Amino acid sequence: MHLIIRQYEKADLENVLNSWEVATRLAHSFMTDGFIAQERLNVENRYLPNTDTWVAEIDGKVEGFIALMGNEVGAVFLQPELHGKGIGKALMNKAQSLHDELEVEVFKVNAIGTAFYAKYGFERLSESIHAPTGQQVLRLKFINE
Repeated sequence: MHLIIRQYEKADLENVLNSWEVATRLAHSFMTDGFIAQERLNVENRYLPNTDTWVAEIDGKVEGFIALMGNEVGAVFLQPELHGKGIGKALMNKAQSLHDELEVEVFKVNAIGTAFYAKYGFERLSESIHAPTGQQVLRLKFINE
């Protein structure tokens, strides 16, 4: 497996959206099809144009990405069959190389995400309710020491 972490390009859009949707459906079973469809449009039209996005290109194909808004991790998504292979960690390492401190919000019921962030070393700051879904959200912080 040949992995390259590189800056997002417009040509990556469909692969990024596919990684986002497949991983979102796996980790967020409470989200409705309508909510996911609307969020997919938001990812394409609102988030990607306004974030510092890096992709994981594996053997020439984009299979995941990380999107940063300053030191805020807005998204880390990866094709599920590639979980546990160090690719998410490589994306997070890229974010860490750009920012000494990172923060992220993750749904409490997202066992995949919460386990990933805990393993990476994020610590819990607070908990709140995500108004559109009614789900609990954890705010986490990572400090590079």
